[in-house]
Amino acid sequence: MKSFMSWSLTGLLSLLLIQSVNAQNTKGYNLGDAVADFRLKNVDSRQISLTDYRTQKGLIVVFMSNHCPFSQAYEDRLIALDHKFSSQGYPVLAIMPNDPKAYENDSFKNMQARSIEKGYPFAYGMDETQATARAFGATRTPEVYVLKQTNAQFILEYVGTIDDSPQDSESVQRRYIDEAVTSLLAGRPVQSPITKPIGCAIKWK
Repeated sequence: MKSFMSWSLTGLLSLLLIQSVNAQNTKGYNLGDAVADFRLKNVDSRQISLTDYRTQKGLIVVFMSNHCPFSQAYEDRLIALDHKFSSQGYPVLAIMPNDPKAYENDSFKNMQARSIEKGYPFAYGMDETQATARAFGATRTPEVYVLKQTNAQFILEYVGTIDDSPQDSESVQRRYIDEAVTSLLAGRPVQSPITKPIGCAIKWK
């Protein structure tokens, strides 16, 4: 009986430890939080950071990857969002958070090739240590965070998916990112500030 109780207690502690680690992996910024600065290696090999966008009104941060079919399905829509909002002070910043050892398509070399092939008008940085993805609490690609610059800080105003039709752009009913940025530009609160991201799970190291 004693050994059974001891085993049960050990198993319970192990389970709690696993749950704690998982919680840490997905813990991130909440709405209204100020986002800390970060540095990434862009596809042009220069270092980029959040402070590089200090002249902007805000930023559309999207975690995406080359291999994920959901990310691929949204590429043209992300390009369209950047074309629409970058001139209004809300450019797109794409971040690749995956361990490239999991998928060769997500290597830095292939990020560069994809950026050229699709003609990305926005920066596409590699989160080599995955520290930025963990700080945001990102879990999927694509997953989007809309930030508004307030008092020299970037404040999280929206987190979730791009729209409500990941596989068919012709069937979109709600354009969540478009709605969020349009509201922020008009000085209004975001109507649907949290939505469920739909995509591939981030491949952690």
